[in-house]
Amino acid sequence: MSEHPNAALIRSALDAINSGDMQALANAMSDDLEWHEIGATEPVRGKAALTARFAEGGPNFEISAELHDVVANDDHAIAMVRATAKRDGKTFTYRTAEIFHMKDGKITERWAFSDDTGAINDFFG
Repeated sequence: MSEHPNAALIRSALDAINSGDMQALANAMSDDLEWHEIGATEPVRGKAALTARFAEGGPNFEISAELHDVVANDDHAIAMVRATAKRDGKTFTYRTAEIFHMKDGKITERWAFSDDTGAINDFFG
């Protein structure tokens, strides 16, 4: 059985984040994307805003993502991710479940839920 196209899209988006390929990441997103981040009160709104943020490496950190698994259907994808962040000479590894809404082969919304939200907020805060 072949992989669902939305699962393949999530894999390619994470690969794009890891390689710094902002064009490939942008290609995976809808123009009116909402990207909800752990610890943020408001989502990043719009493909242009998110790709600019990733291109800058975030405010003062780097993140890489290792995909453990992804499942998808025509409307949603869920990815299990092991993320490693680097900031101010420190490294922090955590796990997330990432939920994506999908439409017309694009990511329209994303939420992340972690194994230790407090530690994530402390690290990035």
